[in-house]
Amino acid sequence: VRLVESGGGLVQSGGSLTLSCQASGRISDIGAMGWYRQAPGKARELVASISDYSTMYAEFVKGRFAISRDGAKSAVYLQMNSLKPEDTAVYYCNSKVTVVTIERTTELDYWGQGTQVTVSS
Repeated sequence: VRLVESGGGLVQSGGSLTLSCQASGRISDIGAMGWYRQAPGKARELVASISDYSTMYAEFVKGRFAISRDGAKSAVYLQMNSLKPEDTAVYYCNSKVTVVTIERTTELDYWGQGTQVTVSS
């Protein structure tokens, strides 16, 4: 699975951006997809995720961000509204693929290269 993000950029506080992530390869194997972010000097953190059954959001983006994906699981989006300077980070697209064999079930993580989001005050 290959993931390519786009849509990052510079925006003023209170503005909006939409991130897109295009998946290719064995997309039929993809389960959940999500967006993570990593600010300088901080650990990578989950922003939002979506599966066939549910969506979830980190507390710090609830009510401001919305995640969606197409039915074919070939793309996932993150609509970001009311952006704050503390949202500044590199945003990464993630997909999970579950591999089942006789011996074990393994969940694999695939990552995009990241897209920079900068919110100015």
